[in-house]
Parts: sequence; structure tokens; C-alpha cells
Amino acid sequence: MKKSPVLIGVTGGLGSGKSTVCRFLADRGCRLFEADRVARSLQVNDPGVVEAMVQLFGEGVYSRDRDGRLVADRAMIARRVFSDAGLLRRLNGIIHPRVRTAFDEAVREAGRDGVGMLVKEAAILFESGADRGLDEIIVVVADMQIRVQRALDRGMTSRDEVLRRIRAQWPQEELEQRADYVIDNNGSLEELRARTDSVYDMIRAKYHVPG
Repeated sequence: MKKSPVLIGVTGGLGSGKSTVCRFLADRGCRLFEADRVARSLQVNDPGVVEAMVQLFGEGVYSRDRDGRLVADRAMIARRVFSDAGLLRRLNGIIHPRVRTAFDEAVREAGRDGVGMLVKEAAILFESGADRGLDEIIVVVADMQIRVQRALDRGMTSRDEVLRRIRAQWPQEELEQRADYVIDNNGSLEELRARTDSVYDMIRAKYHVPG
């Protein structure tokens, strides 16, 4: 049996359903590391990141809420970086080394706690090099029209905005080629859960992780 946790990466393009797959894996007992959530936290809680963000986007990138907490203008950031590949690379260069450090600590903590599987959810797993050192990688896929509608249903303002973000990510076909497991999410939630359970069972059996 692997003494340290089995490290599983989960990724997929915007609207693919990777977060839902991760929730299902958590239901099966996996611990979850949400790289994108950690990245958002760093943007308001890490002084080095805050300073670099101001240099990159200007003072207007931040405001304060009623309780005096720092708030990043995520809509402005997204609008700018998803129309400027160079700016997106610079932003990733600020954030992702720190996310990797946080993940390394999460791995150590999971090992101390005897966790069998640790899942890293990341939208740009391959693009950021965050796939290095992982044991298995799951890519969640869905047809383009379904992905676009899901993003619109989640509150994105326009089809053009959704497509701009999708174009800034790696093509789904390339993600599939790099995957150890591909989960199709063109059907119902029940079908997605069944497919996720099947992949979970295969990984658990491969590494002899207790159920």
C-alpha cells in the first residue's frame, strides 16, 4: 500500500463539471485541495501577491468591503487577462508558485492524517505545471454547447465572455490526450456520479487503498 496519499489531479475546461466530479470524489472519502480557491485566497491574503497584483493591474484592482476586508475586482481581472495572453502568464507567474507551496503542505498534512487519496482540482493543471508529481490525472469533458450553457447558468454575462475564457484554456482534446482517465459529462448527474465512482474504484484498487 502507498504510505503517502495517492495524488489525483482533476481538471477540465470551463463548464466541464470538474468541481462536481471532485465533490463526488470527496463523498467517497477523498480529501480535496481546490487550487483555484487557494489562488483566490492568495490574491487578498498574501501581502506579496497583493503588492504584485497592484503593480500588474493598478490600485483599482482592490477595494474594501464594509468590514474593511480587501476585495479583488475579479471581473476586471478576468476581463483583462482573458483578452491578453501575456498578462495572463504574468498573473499565473505570481500565483501558481505559491499554490504549489500550499499543495506541498497539503500533501504532508494528508500523509500525517493517514489520508488515502488527495485530489487536486485545478482549471489549468497542465498549463501551470501543477500535474508534476501526481499519480493519476482525471480529465472531465463535455460538448461545447453544454459547457457554454452551464457557464451562462452560473452567472457569466455573455456567450462571448464564455468563449473568450474557453479559448484561453488548452483545447479539450489536448487535455484528453494527457489524461489517465476521461470522464464524460454530457448526461445526468446520476450518470456523472456513476462514472466518477467507477474511476474512483479503479484507482483505489490499483493502489490498494482501503475502502
